[in-house]
Amino acid sequence: MLDKELRSMIGDVKDGRMDRRAFIQRLAAVGLTAPMANQILAIGGVAMAQSPSPYPPTKRGGGGPLKLLWWQGPTLLNPHFATGTKDQDGSRLFYEPLASWDVDGHLNPILAAEIPSIKNGGLAADGKSVTWKIKPGVKWHDGKPLTADDLVFTWAYASDPATAAVSISTYADMSVEKVDDLTIRLVFNKPTPFWANAFVGAYGCILPKHLFADYKGSKSREAPTNLAPVGTGPYKFVEFKPGDLIRGELNPEYHMPNRPHFDTIEMKGGGDAVSAARAVIQTGEFDFAWNMQVEDEVLLRLEKGGKGKTTYAVGGDIEFIAINFTDPNTEVDGERSSIKTKHPILSDLAVRQALALLVDRESVKKAIYGRAGRTTSNYLNGPEDFVSKNTKWEFSVEKAIALLEKAGWKAGADGIREKDGKKLKFVYQTSINGPRQKTQAIVKQACQKAGIDVELKSVVASVFFSSDVANPDTYSKFYTDIEEFQIPMTQPDPALHMKRYISSQVASKDNKWQGQNFPRWVNKDYDAAIEAAETEIDPVKRAALYIKCNDMLWQDVVFIPVMHRLTVDACATALQPVVSGWANRTDNIQDWYRGA
Repeated sequence: MLDKELRSMIGDVKDGRMDRRAFIQRLAAVGLTAPMANQILAIGGVAMAQSPSPYPPTKRGGGGPLKLLWWQGPTLLNPHFATGTKDQDGSRLFYEPLASWDVDGHLNPILAAEIPSIKNGGLAADGKSVTWKIKPGVKWHDGKPLTADDLVFTWAYASDPATAAVSISTYADMSVEKVDDLTIRLVFNKPTPFWANAFVGAYGCILPKHLFADYKGSKSREAPTNLAPVGTGPYKFVEFKPGDLIRGELNPEYHMPNRPHFDTIEMKGGGDAVSAARAVIQTGEFDFAWNMQVEDEVLLRLEKGGKGKTTYAVGGDIEFIAINFTDPNTEVDGERSSIKTKHPILSDLAVRQALALLVDRESVKKAIYGRAGRTTSNYLNGPEDFVSKNTKWEFSVEKAIALLEKAGWKAGADGIREKDGKKLKFVYQTSINGPRQKTQAIVKQACQKAGIDVELKSVVASVFFSSDVANPDTYSKFYTDIEEFQIPMTQPDPALHMKRYISSQVASKDNKWQGQNFPRWVNKDYDAAIEAAETEIDPVKRAALYIKCNDMLWQDVVFIPVMHRLTVDACATALQPVVSGWANRTDNIQDWYRGA
């Protein structure tokens, strides 16, 4: 579609000569999806239309108790210290952001009076600032009013290195100004096409200045409210037992009409995914259970004659096998998997390509994920406008063998391939989790047929995902050859998801292994494309840059995508949860209700 024609159509929508649906249909005809069409309209000055809410309850309360089961229980209730989704989900029961992502990946106002756009004056055309208006009349649970001062404080709190907030990168490259008591302006250090990051979603939750002001910086971990939150959310805090139980009660002064539906809320922690599925679907002991990492065959069996069901939401989550580009067995300056080393075998592209050919995605889907998985060759699987059509996957033991033979890897007397005195032997680690252990077994079997010896290692999830710098078995230390897990994509934009793998983010002893580039892959072209995408305000050109980055990861076999995973939860038959594949489970908890 020509730029002139596109500008003319945007003008027609602004002037009322064409409705939004017709515009989206026209762009769909040339391959652009609805979210991208809406983004083009926003940049062109057409405000996003908010869909009418389907929420049916006509009064606040009356829904009785809501019983949630998180088999990894929350351990703290400060969203800016939440190292995992469990802590984010627990915090979100009480704290709120300006906006969250709805089931279609669109911004849904929570504490914001409206979503900023060029038309309403909220967005600057150059992408360097955004103005948010706060909903009037919102009160903290202790009765104090929510004001712009709370948002300015939250920015200062999270961006202060001494606070050691996990959300620091969300608030670092900007300043936040108070315009009036109910208005703030975010000023970015550079053009920022994805402006809906700070004060949005999991790390967007706002803290009450009057309770946290004395605990900013080095005293941040001492705040009593880290464990006893006072927020603006639909539920007021009652009780918290870390790792075990959270209890809340209806907020009678909640700022949304007819919400919340439930009189009390309980989030129980502990157990495992299978027992959690059984407690909802089979016995009805709980209303909802989070993150059903359970074989689909088990879920189907539980659903027969049970009291619940499984629910699915599509996002961009990807289960992958990562390649270690450094040597996990050589120590340099007290550090294994050092960027100063090179993997003695996996630095050979032919070996990495052979491994990619030995992942039988169809078998993994059929035997494990079923309804919850889609086969893919891409690391970046959404939104649709950012998904590459240039890649493909294939399973072929024969082609893997041919690649290895051509590269000089010959079968030894024991059947294991070797070259220059080095054998094709790998340690393959992941977290303890039924589906992942089954995936390991499928991959190991194919590797054996190709002459590759694979040792399987399984690590307790709390250890594998730990931020403990003394722990040798974390995914970020990566002291093995390959490893499998998933990094959730909790917003419908690839910026944070793809920036992980730039050179400056390499995990190392110097940054206490908090760098997000755990494969230790370095590519200057990738760095340049990510840098360009971060300031590109043309949505089509920006999408092309992220597709280019995805293709680089694929061509160099940094990751072997195993499965595009849908969000899967267990739900009581009558419960109507509002879960987005682009957000945390509890991001829209105010809209949950129980039907007939």
